[in-house]
Amino acid sequence: MKVKNPRTGQYYYEIYPPSAQELKSKTDAMRHAQIAWQNGGIEFRIKALQAWKEVVIEHKEELIDALCMDTGRKWETLLEVDLVASSIDRWSNISSVFFSNTERKTSSIPFLEIEQGLEPYPLVGVISPWNFPLLLSLIDTIPALMAGCTVIVKPSEVTPRFIEVIQKTINQVPDLLNVINYVEGGGEVGSELCKLTDIICFTGSTATGKKVYQAACDNFIPVFLELGGKDAVIVTETADIERATSAILWGSVANAGQSCLSIERIYVQRSIFNQFLSRLVGKANQLNLAYPTMDSGQIGPIISEKQVAIIDHQLEDAFKKGATLKAGVTKCEELGGGFYCRPTVLTNVNHDMKVMTEETFGPILPVMMYSTVEEAITLANGTQYGLSGAVFAGSEEEAMKIARQMKCGAVSINDAALTAVMHEGEKNSFKMSGIGGTRMGPSAIKRFMKQKAYLINSQGVKDPWWFA
Repeated sequence: MKVKNPRTGQYYYEIYPPSAQELKSKTDAMRHAQIAWQNGGIEFRIKALQAWKEVVIEHKEELIDALCMDTGRKWETLLEVDLVASSIDRWSNISSVFFSNTERKTSSIPFLEIEQGLEPYPLVGVISPWNFPLLLSLIDTIPALMAGCTVIVKPSEVTPRFIEVIQKTINQVPDLLNVINYVEGGGEVGSELCKLTDIICFTGSTATGKKVYQAACDNFIPVFLELGGKDAVIVTETADIERATSAILWGSVANAGQSCLSIERIYVQRSIFNQFLSRLVGKANQLNLAYPTMDSGQIGPIISEKQVAIIDHQLEDAFKKGATLKAGVTKCEELGGGFYCRPTVLTNVNHDMKVMTEETFGPILPVMMYSTVEEAITLANGTQYGLSGAVFAGSEEEAMKIARQMKCGAVSINDAALTAVMHEGEKNSFKMSGIGGTRMGPSAIKRFMKQKAYLINSQGVKDPWWFA
């Protein structure tokens, strides 16, 4: 499979997906290795992952180079690689506490006691996307490894160059051999993983997520899906406009808007609409494209050509239905063989437009006016998605009152897209944004383990319900 460079549009790399038999051999070896990985205990697993962290740090520059080639952007890549080490540390700390409590409890029946146990799924399959290739390949992988599972990861075929580097770091840690593996390939490899693993974690589009869900159902295995988003922000008349416009702009256009937690809909109270719009447009116009070099500006290329078509289609649909361009472009522009989209602010938008109802995954900021808070909440909830959202208001109390009525898994208060940087809050995806347990906090480890109950007759007495 040939891979394009998102900055030049040229084919620059090739990947070689494993055959079904090769995958089967690899997963068989991983199942065998899982027994010792589980039995080694949590301190052993933490030690192995800490050793891996040190190797990743040693290969930091090599990883950065590969990811920059994959994605065509630099600032987000630096952040992404730095987060690997902090993520391993965070999960090490959480795991130390999580596995420390194994108390036996008295049941409601005086002579019977209960001891809870947890048993990891032997083999976890992770299918990860192209927008943050390294980070999102690890967001489920690390807690699964802490749980005692082995993990096989298939990143997106759009951004695969980093796989060779990250696998090299794994191979330098003897305790991780056959415990974690990365494989190259497209949808056909992902489909095989649904047959070969005990649980599937998928991050990506809702359309593909439905296929993964069906495949998992056919093979009767659990599935955790983190899918599309159409995150809304509500700005009230009491909000700090300077703060709101700066935060919302970042939340909308970081990584060129290529994030499921990007702000994609902006609802502003009528009395402050013009003032808000003026500041948002002014700040959006100050951002530059990261072209001709990655250091030339803040907005990198659209990584996937398929996404270019989606963004262009939504913009065309919006303009046909009456949207007004206040900043940015009417379509993505081709520069040096790559495609870019400037921060694009739209007004006169409504929910008949795809840009207000379908995931965009680009730096598009549609701004819609509302009159009452009730109207704003109805609009914010008027989508099939429910990943996250945001509220800006003059007081925390006012913002929280609105946030509690928003149908989504996480709400940033007087800030935007905080789930990108704050990973402690446990949350679920609402509606079509996903299914399954939280990726955040101690409960994220428990996803990868089956609960067992040991029911113990501790006093040796005869049960009164036995036959005489």
